[in-house]
Amino acid sequence: MSDDNMHRGTGRRKASTARVILLPGNGVVTVNGRTIEDYFPIEIVRQEALKPLGEAQVSGSVDIKVNVHGGGVSGQAGAIRLGISRALLSYDSGLRPALKKRGFLTRDSRVVERKKYGLKKARKAPQFSKR
Repeated sequence: MSDDNMHRGTGRRKASTARVILLPGNGVVTVNGRTIEDYFPIEIVRQEALKPLGEAQVSGSVDIKVNVHGGGVSGQAGAIRLGISRALLSYDSGLRPALKKRGFLTRDSRVVERKKYGLKKARKAPQFSKR
């Protein structure tokens, strides 16, 4: 496997990090050594992760290997989406306007707000009692 055919992208979302490798192939997507159908059984989550492929119209001509860790299902799908988008830019820089227009190149910086002392959660206060 030569490096000139391999395109990498890193995506992050919430607490998840995805390392994506794009290779010429026939559309096989593996996540942590498993098929994407096996890793994400929910169709909507799978579609969210693979949206950039549909936009770039390369879904049948490239294989994707993903290593993802941290966070939950939604965060991992978002991290994979950003990683695939960045790898596609390395694959073909002409895709940049289309991907940017759809917002696939923007890192979603929203993370869970920390819990503050005296409160039950980040903002939820204990019930107020007058007497």
